[in-house]
Amino acid sequence: MRSVFRILVSVLCLSFFIAPARAVIPPDRIVVMISVDGLAAYYIDDPKAEMPNIRALAEAGARAASMKASTPTVTWTNHATLATGDNPARHGVVGNNYFDRATGKPVQLISDPIFDKDQILKVPTIYDLAKAAGLRTAGIRWPVTRGAKNLDWTFPDVADNDILHKYTTPALYDEAVKAGIWADGEPQGGSDSKVRIVSDEMCTAVFLHILQHHQPNLALLHLIDVDHVEHLSGPRSPEAYAAIKKDDQEVGQVWEELKKDYPDKATLIVVSDHGFSPIEKAILPNVILRQADLVEVKGIRVVAGSVRIVTQGGSILLYITDEKNHDQIVDRVRKAFEGVEGVSKVVDSSEFKSYGVADPKDDPHAPDMIIFAKEGYNFGDTAAGAIPFNAKPERKGSHGHEAEISDLHATFVAWGVGIQPGARLGEIQNIDVAPTLAKLLDISMPDVDGKPLAAVLSKK
Repeated sequence: MRSVFRILVSVLCLSFFIAPARAVIPPDRIVVMISVDGLAAYYIDDPKAEMPNIRALAEAGARAASMKASTPTVTWTNHATLATGDNPARHGVVGNNYFDRATGKPVQLISDPIFDKDQILKVPTIYDLAKAAGLRTAGIRWPVTRGAKNLDWTFPDVADNDILHKYTTPALYDEAVKAGIWADGEPQGGSDSKVRIVSDEMCTAVFLHILQHHQPNLALLHLIDVDHVEHLSGPRSPEAYAAIKKDDQEVGQVWEELKKDYPDKATLIVVSDHGFSPIEKAILPNVILRQADLVEVKGIRVVAGSVRIVTQGGSILLYITDEKNHDQIVDRVRKAFEGVEGVSKVVDSSEFKSYGVADPKDDPHAPDMIIFAKEGYNFGDTAAGAIPFNAKPERKGSHGHEAEISDLHATFVAWGVGIQPGARLGEIQNIDVAPTLAKLLDISMPDVDGKPLAAVLSKK
């Protein structure tokens, strides 16, 4: 009888989640969130950064001094957090990639080349909840949205034109082509590159088309140029400032559209996923692990051993493959990295809870250890060489470092209906963004790690 009762309770709870009360908002109410990838919080007050639109939004609305990102401070993990209100331990996106313990191979998540959204995320997103509440939704190049069933107008953040075409809403693609605003992704890193990335300009044009013709209630847009340029040229470089100026103009176009077609109905939130660190030296952890006899190497690649790693820029996720000697290997890893130039911290799963990272006993995608680099350093994955770092890393900027580092903090600015003008917050956490969106949309959100940012919400 007790088992029957538990089943009935479970069914009732599930039904409540699937069919929440419909949102009680005007049909033309709209909340827009734009992510400017890599826009560090320090740029808001940097006079060299030309961003008149984002600063005007902050002046007329609300802003945080900075926003702490999830661990690791990389794109896929943090866009999942922004969309769910949960830490990685709950939403399941452990990094831009992870090591598959079953196959013994790394798995790429960034650019969604393999999995659909529901195969990656373990929890509902803000757009899932909005759709269930009867609202119209859109997501343009938002990470972890490939095949998302609850986005009415969308294309995912992918690096392959075939995948882009397959997962773009068919009607949206046809309309964008007819309007002359569609442009397939261009090769990155040379004409023979297989990586194809669509431009921020095209994404914004399609986004504006959706706002003008389809009136979504919730719309997400991801701009990436700032991040890409900072990797190549470094943060606070002339090239980075030029990219910031350009993406600020993209934000300005969306803002003007909202003021024109959604007067007194719109809220615009501008965020980023992480900050940025200038890179002066690259640490080669596989060289260190090779010298400690923890990995076996063939050429420049690891082919076997007691551990495997996947790099996240300013951190590495380390997986122990020899479970019988787990505790001994943890000690050997700590000893191997002790005193290594550029390494700030080595943590194991007993410390993960404070970082919002899952215990590998609960999530096999989660690592057994995380090794963080100091600011100014990042990790490479080659096993070649006899020294653990070199003076000329391939990239001049990176992220993925420990979230506590202030330069890795992200941006949060909010303006419009439901936002308290002049609200100023100190450091906030990005787990609080999705619950704030839910409040603005008047929809219920299940128990999540974050909570609404009450200080930015209008008192009216």
